[in-house]
Amino acid sequence: QLQLVESGGGLVQPGGSLRLSCAASGFTLDYYAIGWFRQAPGKEREGVSCISNSGHSTNYADSVKGRFTISRDNAKNTVYLQMNSLKPEDTAVYYCAAGVMATFSLKLYDFWGQGTQVTVSS
Repeated sequence: QLQLVESGGGLVQPGGSLRLSCAASGFTLDYYAIGWFRQAPGKEREGVSCISNSGHSTNYADSVKGRFTISRDNAKNTVYLQMNSLKPEDTAVYYCAAGVMATFSLKLYDFWGQGTQVTVSS
């Protein structure tokens, strides 16, 4: 059973922080690059951040640079997204995905999680 499970979402006020986790089961996550994506109602799914399988390379969307940090702990088969200084426009369902390379191209990812809701509102 190959699964990715996101957790850590919730309701937070503007300026607050959340830490999302993406845990893999049924396969070894360290073989894959991991991307974080988000989708707001009525909008296309967009790339937020991605990390290579080794963790040596990371990328961020311009909208989150300086606020979000992606990291991975391959020993725990888990990838994290630390989100600081959250803004209302960060509100979306956040998904993690495993693929062959660290990219914002959705079609290059093989496995997707179910998503976790992040709501930033006062």
